[in-house]
Amino acid sequence: MPDWSLIRSFLAVAEAGSLSAAARTTGISQPTLGRHVQAVEAALGVTLFTRVAQGLALTEAGRALVPAARAMRAAAAELALTARGQAAGIEGTVRITASRVVSHAILPPILARLRQSEPGIQIDLVPSDTTENLLFGEADIALRMYRPTQGDLVARQIGAVPLGLYAARSYLDRRGRPATLDDLMHHDFIGQDRMDQIIRVMRALGMEVDRSFFPVRCDDPLTYVELVRAGCGLGGILRAVGDPDPALERIDLVADLPSLPVWLTAAPRLRQSPRLRRVWDALAEAFAA
Repeated sequence: MPDWSLIRSFLAVAEAGSLSAAARTTGISQPTLGRHVQAVEAALGVTLFTRVAQGLALTEAGRALVPAARAMRAAAAELALTARGQAAGIEGTVRITASRVVSHAILPPILARLRQSEPGIQIDLVPSDTTENLLFGEADIALRMYRPTQGDLVARQIGAVPLGLYAARSYLDRRGRPATLDDLMHHDFIGQDRMDQIIRVMRALGMEVDRSFFPVRCDDPLTYVELVRAGCGLGGILRAVGDPDPALERIDLVADLPSLPVWLTAAPRLRQSPRLRRVWDALAEAFAA
């Protein structure tokens, strides 16, 4: 039977569709992945892939092995989570994932205080706007701006972060400060490129706009803040980001901007670890404050 590391490489290539794509997702080099696939084929006596224009396509035998390989991956993740959940010591590493904005603007001072009180805990912070799979061990704890839908996760809403409408002081000095909602609609707004949350929020507030209303559009949240700071127009920003920034000025003509909920989530067994419990409690206390 091939070693699990070889099966893992086979599954990565099967799901990615090519050696190059699998190398990007796993961090394993293409030649190593190729050798792993060849080793699995030799051990099992079957051909798993055929070459196609786009990369590699599974053979019938390869497709038949994928469900079992995924079951092995789930079992390996379950084993690792169980072991980590039983770890009794407070010292060790905790892997936290959060959105790029939260990781950039909110978490650093919280983690600095945690490190002062618990120097034995090491932190891996993963800024990401994608959904890491906690059940597969990609992270221990996640901070998310929505309620998780996986039933096997432990989840708790620990607060909400308010949004504000901001513009650069230099922009307002140049264009004037709006005094009414009608004035507001004559200003430039920064929108989103392929996402539509801002359009939906503005329509809910009675502002009938579409994509063409925004002269500058960007989906990356950190770049979005920089566009506002540079004077490209008005934009919705977390107050925790906008209020302390001396280059920005909050415009309070729109009182009903939504707050984003903050959910703390983890795999159930990790809640049994004193180390994970300490970090969980520290994050919950910080956001409650």
